[in-house]
Order: sequence, then C-alpha cells, then structure tokens
Amino acid sequence: MLRSVAVIAQEPVSFFELGVLVEVFGIDRSEEGVPPFDFRICGGPAPRPGGRAEPATPTTTTSAPATHTPTTHSTGTAIQGVRLDGLRPLSEAANADLVAVPSSSLTHAPDPAVLEALHTAYEHGAYVLSLCSGTFALAWAGLLDGRRAATHWRYARQLQALFPPVRVDEDVLYAVDGRIVTGAGTAAGIDACLHLVRMEHGSEVASKIARRMVVAPHRGGGQKQFIERPLPESGSSLQGLLEHLAGTVEHPHTIASMAREASMSERTLARQFLAQTGSPPHAWLTAQRVLAARRLLESTDLSLDQVATRVGLGSADLLRHHFVRALGLNPTAYRRAFAAR
Repeated sequence: MLRSVAVIAQEPVSFFELGVLVEVFGIDRSEEGVPPFDFRICGGPAPRPGGRAEPATPTTTTSAPATHTPTTHSTGTAIQGVRLDGLRPLSEAANADLVAVPSSSLTHAPDPAVLEALHTAYEHGAYVLSLCSGTFALAWAGLLDGRRAATHWRYARQLQALFPPVRVDEDVLYAVDGRIVTGAGTAAGIDACLHLVRMEHGSEVASKIARRMVVAPHRGGGQKQFIERPLPESGSSLQGLLEHLAGTVEHPHTIASMAREASMSERTLARQFLAQTGSPPHAWLTAQRVLAARRLLESTDLSLDQVATRVGLGSADLLRHHFVRALGLNPTAYRRAFAAR
C-alpha cells in the first residue's frame, strides 16, 4: 500500500512539478477520508556534466520523520533566487513506497547520490515516478532500459537519442511499466500522480483529491487519453445541444434530430461541431457514452448489457467495441482496475 512518499528535489527545482507532488501527497486530507501520506522532500545535488552514469550500488538506510511542507530561506536548493530549506537527506528515500523526481536536467547526469537513492528505493520495492523531464534522471540511472517511458513531447526525441534502450512513447500522458511511472508535461504529472493514488487506494480517494484540486479525477496515460470532453464556454452556439446530448446519452440521436435541437441545418451542425469540439457529432456523442459507461463501471455492479443500455450503446458487444477503440482496454479490465473499493 502506498503510504510514504519521498521527492528528490534537484537543482534547479521545478516548483510546478514539486507543487503537484505536494498537492497530491503532501497535504493532510484525512478529515475528508483521504489516508495521510508520510511525505518528505529530499535534497539532491546539482546534476553533473558527463556521459551516461553507471547504476549505483544500493545501500540500506532508515527513514526520519516526514517533512510536510517546503520552506523558503537563504540556504538550501535554489531556483530563480528562491531556496528550499530544511530538505531531508537523500537516504530517506530508501524505504519510501514512492520516490518521485520532478523536472531534471536534459543534458547532465544526476549526482551519483541521486542515482543511488533511486536504485536503492527501486530495489526495495518502491514505485519510482518522474514528472516531465524528470524522466531523464530515471534514464540516466538505467531504470528505463527496455521500458516504455513518457516525457514532455518537446523532449521525447532527445530522450530517445540519448537513451536508445528506452522505448519512448511521445503520444501518451504518462506511461506505466511495472513500478516505473513516467509523466509527460506539467498537467500530465497530476494525471500520473492520481493514477498511482487510484491504483493503490481506489477511485474514491483519487476523486476526493482531484475534487480539491479542481481537476478531472482520471485521464489515462498508458492507453489512449481517457479525456472527459468539456462543454464549450457559455455563449457557444452548441452549448444547449451538447448539454442536452450529455444528459440524454441513453436516447437515440441522429444528425437530423441534433440539427433540429440546435436549430441548424445538418451541414452547419457538422461544421460547428468540428470547429467547437474537434469531433464530428456522432464521434463526440460516442465519447460521451463511453464516459458515462466508465462512471457506471466504476460505481455500480451493473452487467455490461445493463451498462450498454443505460448509455445508449445497446449491447455489451458494442460497448466493448467502442471502449477498446477509445481507451485501449475492455470494460471488464477497466472495472477491475478502477472500480470503487
């Protein structure tokens, strides 16, 4: 069970990615039913120039009490004139359940002490998580050799060129390969963190954290994006229609009926749908039906046929078809992984 989290903050520290980790794991929300995490931020030396680092030899260390919040003072790890003080030693990452690395250098290997901390934690059974360019630190450590990994799309080709053994996937929000989780850009780091919470503590806990952060409770990374399609802003010519469709996914809807609802010609409807949602009308509606099915699979014990009927897909076979096409996995596997516990 994921109970303790250690963040390795290397110079220069990325405050956004660090803040994501603090927000998800470092704030006590036990009054809301979220289990508290033993959270500490560990100081890492600045990356060193040079070639690819060799894996470090793991060592066994013990943990100290958690650090719950970073503080800014005149000494410590620097970023743009601000410093983190009171950082815990790297040795405290050794027995954490999760070791997380925010953004890291694209060209320089981490200090050997950082590599050792990563290897020690992984050998002891920890999850290892990187956000954005933090994936490079894991690659320097050799933890990604032969593994599928994600990073920000701007850095994907550079990562692949520097580390040919890594199977870089530049199209995903995050990649999960065993106990290694690598996130892409900034917002994808939130998705990767919530995915780990969801795996270890269930969808209800992840949703409570997401609700406090005002973000979507789940966007999948290892498969195609599980994006909840937002409705256009107020004033959109399609707002009323989209709200109607999203609220009545169980009903049959045709291009003609949608056009009547929107008081448009079918041709204008198709053009406006593509411009405002990025999808043709039926593709958008199918995505909403899959989204509604996800919610039922997470929160109910309904059979696949019952779920399919409630979301307007008619049969379990059609539900499976659209589920696999949209998400990359079947409804049964999705329920098994993400149903509320």
